[in-house]
Amino acid sequence: MFVATLVHPENLPTATVAAASAALAQAGAHVGEPDWLEPGQAADLCFDGLDLASARAALAGFGSACDIVVQPLAGRARKLIIADMDSTMITVECIDELADYAGLKAEVAAVTEAAMRGELDFVAALDGRVALLKGLPASVIDRCRTERVRLMPGARALVRTMRAHGAYAVLVSGGFTAFAEPVAAEIGFNSAIANRLDVADGYLAGTVSRPVVDSATKVETLRREAKAHGLDLAHCLAVGDGANDIPMIEAAGLGVAYHAKPRTEAAAAAAVRHGDLTALLYAQGYRKSDWSS
Repeated sequence: MFVATLVHPENLPTATVAAASAALAQAGAHVGEPDWLEPGQAADLCFDGLDLASARAALAGFGSACDIVVQPLAGRARKLIIADMDSTMITVECIDELADYAGLKAEVAAVTEAAMRGELDFVAALDGRVALLKGLPASVIDRCRTERVRLMPGARALVRTMRAHGAYAVLVSGGFTAFAEPVAAEIGFNSAIANRLDVADGYLAGTVSRPVVDSATKVETLRREAKAHGLDLAHCLAVGDGANDIPMIEAAGLGVAYHAKPRTEAAAAAAVRHGDLTALLYAQGYRKSDWSS
């Protein structure tokens, strides 16, 4: 048995859900009646008689109208979440915002965008951008975090609801510990892994401590935490937006591209394009009344 969850943050018409049900039926599925997880926002369509790939193909045309997650019904409430930070759990790219204090935001942001699209080597791009920050007062980090960093809508509800139902949550970022650790605590993650900016005499040294947290670190963290908690990867959720998130997204039972770059979306089992992170609560079968805040 499979389930297709349709989500729109403002308006999910009954006609859209009915059309999606018809599309599944036309492809050969036996579809049950819609289960509205939240009227006007999220609905489940349970079905069988059709394989996962065919079902996703049948519903591909509805992606412009709503977010769609198609997956096995059993075990969809995941017990481990591994999440990216920048532009996923928070609304900004921290390195771009730090660069703004040095008057270099446009230059650094262009490199960040290319790296997240997978057009540049991640580690080389990180080293190059951090080198431009050499000499910036370390005190700017706290100022930047206070003035610029905002949680992504739905981040706290997603993580805290999953944890309230027995999941373990890890924030894994190619960004920096000075941002990731307080962000993880504010959202409710169990732990955070990120890169460490080197500081000398109160100023950024222009380097990052080794080893660098990169795409390999992210997928290794997923595998390690799954094993530590006795979980199959099928019971895990990974979410991110950039090319360095692709390996963990591909490895997780539910890999989600969140307002993501094209390569990342192409690699993911599901994409959130319209809504916020609470779409991933609906995808796991949680009704709004089940959410923690």
